[in-house]
Amino acid sequence: MMTTEEPDTAPGKSGRRGRASSRPDPGGGTAPDVGVLVTIRSLLPNLAPVERRVAQAVLDDPAGVAWRSISELARSCGTSATSVVRFCRAIGLRGYPELRLALAGAVAHDDAASVVAASSDIDPDDDPVTITKKIAYADAAAVTETASRLDVGALVKVVDALAVANRIDIYGVGASGLVAVDLQIKLQRIARPAYAWPDPHLAATSAALRDKGDVAVGLSHTGTTVDTIDALTEARAHGATTVAITNFPWSPITEVADFVLLTAARETAFRSGATTSRIAQLTVVDCLFVTLAQRDLPRTMDALERTFAAAQAKRVRRARHPKSLSRTGAADSPGSAQPLTPPARLARLICRCEAMNSSTTGSETITTAAASSVNCDSLEP
Repeated sequence: MMTTEEPDTAPGKSGRRGRASSRPDPGGGTAPDVGVLVTIRSLLPNLAPVERRVAQAVLDDPAGVAWRSISELARSCGTSATSVVRFCRAIGLRGYPELRLALAGAVAHDDAASVVAASSDIDPDDDPVTITKKIAYADAAAVTETASRLDVGALVKVVDALAVANRIDIYGVGASGLVAVDLQIKLQRIARPAYAWPDPHLAATSAALRDKGDVAVGLSHTGTTVDTIDALTEARAHGATTVAITNFPWSPITEVADFVLLTAARETAFRSGATTSRIAQLTVVDCLFVTLAQRDLPRTMDALERTFAAAQAKRVRRARHPKSLSRTGAADSPGSAQPLTPPARLARLICRCEAMNSSTTGSETITTAAASSVNCDSLEP
């Protein structure tokens, strides 16, 4: 992730106040290679109109463009070869030959069924089986591509800030507000002072009280949500470290963030449902949570055990006795398994606490991707 120093700006303009920008480099920087199609989708809203036509043609038929000459692509887009070259450079490539090679590699990476699923929206005549397949592919792609796109160096720096933060504010509205609440629940379960503010007015007043040593996290898929940008700007003006979680590296929210964590969601015509964008944001949230939880295992495990015990009283009692979080007693029985290692105990606690989180989020079940990748049954005492 590249960092540049911006000149001082007047208060109320951008809220940068001469601080370093973490606006990510679309050409790669220190981030891993995430694929040309992911890059094009993320930069699409910020391209010039002519370049956007070329980008859409590439996204609509990546395999076909890989075999076309530059003049054929320019003619089909109603533009010139020079504009195609400008588009290539805008997405971080040296020219059209490099674009063709990148597209050929992207197409070869996916099988034919995946390419069709990725490039097609939900059609009016799709049956439930087809809809299910398309949604499953889009959600799985959002997780894997977000993980590939995530700048681990930036992630570690954000975790460093969260670990010593006096207070953590989380801003987001709409579907991003649900993700903000999910992050608050996770952080509070490990004794971190986190507060989510889905209401724009409450977010603004809380941001005005932030100070040096605090961290403010803003979630916006498009990066253009005014309420979230305003809250992040206000918190930054008072000295808080700011973090943006967004899908688009050139979006306005990145201009008021010290650190940017990028998602890779493929939204469809059903954008109002915020389907894949929510899944992608939750992936970043899970990475932040688990990395932070691992920093201080004794403190984390103590907090998870205490909150788990407190929440257990709110659940319907089962016919059998619930299993203890501790290995004490079980190890004394003949033929019992060896005590779990601290990382395995942490994974087991996250699995159990995740089950209770789903009953406390209120509107829907939100599952931690990191925890769901663990076989919780194999971690039972």
